[in-house]
Amino acid sequence: ILHAFLFQQINLRLILVSGKTKEFLFSPNDSAADIAKHVYDNWPMDWEEEQVSSPNILRLIYQGRFLHGNVTLGALKLPFGKTTVMHLVARETLPEPNSQGQRNREKTGESNCCVIL
Repeated sequence: ILHAFLFQQINLRLILVSGKTKEFLFSPNDSAADIAKHVYDNWPMDWEEEQVSSPNILRLIYQGRFLHGNVTLGALKLPFGKTTVMHLVARETLPEPNSQGQRNREKTGESNCCVIL
């Protein structure tokens, strides 16, 4: 039974802006908000310099996109038994949805083509 439970875990390798990494095991039912809270509550000792004041500002980036808090790992169809890499950043707010961002770009003439970490 334990083996079956372990097999249904998703291994996440989280990377900080500083380049430090740590791996955590999560269930497919865990949401991005659950992951942020777990990491905050179990903050690795070697990440001490990057400690944040609240789990609410931790954001996950997967394949170049910010994950909203209610998105589960299962919904992302992440593979069991393999390591999935995500970036973990401290950010107060999420970017505007694309339609809003498009309008803002037209007004200001700025380009948001790249994510700079």
